[in-house]
Amino acid sequence: MMATAVPATANVFGRAIVMPNLQPPVVDAEQAVAYYDRLKGCLADNSQFEPLMTLYLTDQTTPEMIKAAAASGVVKACKLYPANATTNSAHGVTDVAGLNDTFAEMEKQGILLLVHGEVTDHDIDVFDREKEFIERHMVHVVKANPNLKIVFEHITTADAVEFVLESSVNVAATITPQHLMYNRNDLLVGGVKPHNYCLPVLKRNTHQKALQKAVASGSSKFFLGTDSAPHLKSAKESSCGCAGCYSAPAALELYAHIFDQLGCLDKLEGFASHYGADFYGLPRNTDTVTLVNEAWPMPEQVTVGDEPLVPFFAGQIINWKVQ
Repeated sequence: MMATAVPATANVFGRAIVMPNLQPPVVDAEQAVAYYDRLKGCLADNSQFEPLMTLYLTDQTTPEMIKAAAASGVVKACKLYPANATTNSAHGVTDVAGLNDTFAEMEKQGILLLVHGEVTDHDIDVFDREKEFIERHMVHVVKANPNLKIVFEHITTADAVEFVLESSVNVAATITPQHLMYNRNDLLVGGVKPHNYCLPVLKRNTHQKALQKAVASGSSKFFLGTDSAPHLKSAKESSCGCAGCYSAPAALELYAHIFDQLGCLDKLEGFASHYGADFYGLPRNTDTVTLVNEAWPMPEQVTVGDEPLVPFFAGQIINWKVQ
């Protein structure tokens, strides 16, 4: 899987935030460095691609572990998964407030907090879980840690857009191709479409339009975050299909496609290349890629070993292509 997904990302992007929800998860600096080395081993010798590593927060993550992560030189952020909120999140956080000392050390060390923002209570509707997480947790984490840089990952609702816009300069958000291009009709109408199933789940079109308005505004608080998640066809098309859309083979092209449809292609460079780097305190890339207005079909599948994997937007026409 790594031999397929890593080059697909490195082909276009200069770097990527690497999420830590492996099995077992990447919970400390030593594991992050080992994962970094494995990723670099999947690249051509002349590749300049840089994986930016993250730690998986658990209830047992300590300030000392954050200090070690910062000292490693490869860990840029920690990811907060509420326990059982998404794929491979069983070891996630059950008590957000219990990590206050850890958040304080992250703030001190310049380690960012990346948040999968959903509650997991069974009695909370799956379409309301992001909104509930904002009210129950995000408001308090931001207030308690005003200088901690926080990325609200893969936001899906108008509520999240409003929260980010009303928060300080230390709060930003990423938006995926699938949440810009699709709403829950594209998941449920005419039969369930498992390759469009992701978490947070696609929402109603009013929320989709709020995300589109956010990126079209050109606000530096919103930037590219694919949440690209490669899962084999057999794992997606099963009685308990796993969550995640694999957009890596054409991520930049997919964003160009939707930005063009929204009439805001002039906002793509900031969204894709400037705002994220600036928020992370990283230098902007100086190399460029060229997108051309050329239609081409996303492959129906890619092969991982001898098994098929269906990418996001499979078989459909994308109007832009990296030259």
